[in-house]
Amino acid sequence: MARAFTPKVVTANDLLEGDVIYLTAAGGWTRVLEEAELIVDEAEAQLRLLEAQSQPQVAVGAYLADAQAGETGPEPTHFREAFRRTGPSNYRHGKQEAAANV
Repeated sequence: MARAFTPKVVTANDLLEGDVIYLTAAGGWTRVLEEAELIVDEAEAQLRLLEAQSQPQVAVGAYLADAQAGETGPEPTHFREAFRRTGPSNYRHGKQEAAANV
């Protein structure tokens, strides 16, 4: 029996800076998960993933990540995605320098 589709976001890494990025409803990229498009239709998710994968000059390693609707936008449902959105873990820089993430 096939698993039921769960909401997703399209995520990848920025080609030049390596940051985690998310595809927005407008087709652009953001570094803020809450600004990502929460996709609730499986066919639409596949189309959006193809769109992301067709931008190798911007994003690498695009994939669909499980997410759920939160008060301010999509929220991760898996530890890996919660960890990825905080930025690199080797030392404090980028997102981890911001007071909200320290």
